[in-house]
Amino acid sequence: MTVTDAATGSSETTGRWASEALRRADPQLADLLAAEAERRAETIQLLAGENLTDPAVLAALGGPLIDKYAEGYPGRRHHTGCALADAAELLAIDRARQLFAAPHANVQPRSATSAMLAAYAALLRPGDVVLAMSLEHGGHLSCGSRANFSGRWFEFIGYGVREDDGLIDLDQVRELARRHRPKAIVAGSISHPRHPDWAAFRAIAEEVDAYLIASVAQTTGLVAAGVAPSPLPYADVTVAATHKLLRGPRGGLLLSTAELADRIDRAVFPFSQGGAAMNEVAGKAVAFARAGTPEYRAYAHRTVAGARVLAAGLAEAGMRPLTGGTDTHLVTADVRPLGVSGAEAERRCAAAGLLLGKCALPYDSAPPSEASGIRLGSGTVTTQGMGEAELAEIAALVGRLLVEGTDVRIGARVRELAGAFAAPGRGASHSPTR
Repeated sequence: MTVTDAATGSSETTGRWASEALRRADPQLADLLAAEAERRAETIQLLAGENLTDPAVLAALGGPLIDKYAEGYPGRRHHTGCALADAAELLAIDRARQLFAAPHANVQPRSATSAMLAAYAALLRPGDVVLAMSLEHGGHLSCGSRANFSGRWFEFIGYGVREDDGLIDLDQVRELARRHRPKAIVAGSISHPRHPDWAAFRAIAEEVDAYLIASVAQTTGLVAAGVAPSPLPYADVTVAATHKLLRGPRGGLLLSTAELADRIDRAVFPFSQGGAAMNEVAGKAVAFARAGTPEYRAYAHRTVAGARVLAAGLAEAGMRPLTGGTDTHLVTADVRPLGVSGAEAERRCAAAGLLLGKCALPYDSAPPSEASGIRLGSGTVTTQGMGEAELAEIAALVGRLLVEGTDVRIGARVRELAGAFAAPGRGASHSPTR
């Protein structure tokens, strides 16, 4: 069964009704949404953090649980009428635990960042030292940015990658851990294309008596499919995202040891969130079930294979993929050999309908607003049904744009490719077996 097959009958009817209701009630917003669907249908989406939500998940998001206020946890709600909401959340929890082989799962976080906040709240106190990948080398805002709660509440020490090969410098991680004795170590990043060595991070954490937090928001779907090594045997807490590669609702997920279960739950509610969005919880339950299928595992394998083709194609076009390639859906490439900045590369590609992001590189001398790299992902285009041949062509098109500049023929080819892999009314095909 394809992902498209799941969105049958009633959900399609509901979608048409909702569209008509919105058109009657708010034609201005309906026009904006129609324009967004048209934009998506005419462009190729290569942003690493985006994907297309499974239609079955969309049906759950629009279901009756959207109206239910269910503050608290199953069996311990603060409002009545929650028996079916409890059943939906318990189903999501059970599926998450099975999918990731996790002793405990909390499915209520509204985003991976809010899940990270709860992880910190469960394990740390304000002023504690945390060792995490530096933002300059690929760390997330929640790993010490002064503009973020993390950098204001905790003392972050940043580790990085080696300049010669771009790989995480585990010797530096160990030395910094010994010197600063952090309360927690965070492993994971938003732009590093290689799998963390979870066992090595665990050994370092144990040596300095620190908690190990695994941040896999970018690669949650690959972990679920067994395509990326799981941090669960090593991490005390794993912070995950339910959208991106997992193709569920925009939201977060916390997985932890049984010993930390109560602390994790209390850190989500009541410390950092109020009532759960029960329609999102229901959508997560759908996504976890879908991610456990052979079809999804095949999708994950194709996503990684496509990313590797994309990295090789960018290298052939004259760019320098960081670490020489990728283990995941993510590709980060240095565009300086082609004489442009990351920002200029982003602008040229966007003008032709290729949507990717500029990206600061480790040891980058350019300001972040310009950057020297680009970051791309293969998740969305693989969901649409594109394969290695299309990814190779896309890499060549990016290279031509950066060398030759804007070319109407490239834009026409992008629209042709986008149209070939688009589905009427959705902007993209959701068949993972195409």
